[in-house]
Amino acid sequence: MSHPTESRMIRLQFYATAPYPCSYLSDRMARSQVAVPAELIDTAVYSQLVKSGFRRSGLFTYRPWCDLCRECVPVRLDVRAFSPDRTQRKVARRHGPLSVHILPLVFREEHYALYHRYQRHRHTGGGMDEDSREQYENFILKSPVDSYLAEFREGDTLKMVSLVDRLSDGLSSVYAFFEPDDVGASYGTYNVLWQIEEARNQGLRYVYLGYWIETCRKMSYKVRFKPIEGLIHGTWRVLDDALNPVAADTSHE
Repeated sequence: MSHPTESRMIRLQFYATAPYPCSYLSDRMARSQVAVPAELIDTAVYSQLVKSGFRRSGLFTYRPWCDLCRECVPVRLDVRAFSPDRTQRKVARRHGPLSVHILPLVFREEHYALYHRYQRHRHTGGGMDEDSREQYENFILKSPVDSYLAEFREGDTLKMVSLVDRLSDGLSSVYAFFEPDDVGASYGTYNVLWQIEEARNQGLRYVYLGYWIETCRKMSYKVRFKPIEGLIHGTWRVLDDALNPVAADTSHE
């Protein structure tokens, strides 16, 4: 008798979307490979899919499947090998006093307001800055897997909300939004540092950080976490410095 996870994996189907404008490289068209039906994708199945480079957006599970481009590299951190650099230690000290609360995927008006401030400041004109409550809930609060929100506060003031998936072998950093007006803050970097410690505390090996594109400056902070692994031609391996030079200014990521 086959294992339930194997049975679900066998029953999954995959299809490619029509081309659409790439969100990261403005001069290119993108396509995605989508796993369906969503009803078969639980935490165990999704954990296997993530190892093959898939991610999710709400209930939509996908990976890049572009015709002529292979710029998107799935990346993850082995928390056993990670050691913070000087800048990351500074970020940990600065934001260490933030209190963290683990919450279920439930709508909170305060979270939604912060999400809108973040989108208007960081992604103006990208569409997400106009997200309705329904669109926000579909993106942040709909999940077929073991997910939770990590809420970061300074005193009573909400500073950041991070959406995290718990997989069989690690944590998947799905999305984070934070106070955009705090000049000099490094909430994005601190979010990753916090997840690394969370994975260690839970006895998990990896933190999956989604995709990295060498020429996309907004993603450059990811490769400052070393040693970072990339899924290259179906194999996870450490990305060396020659493959992924890091932009100098990542303090606001």
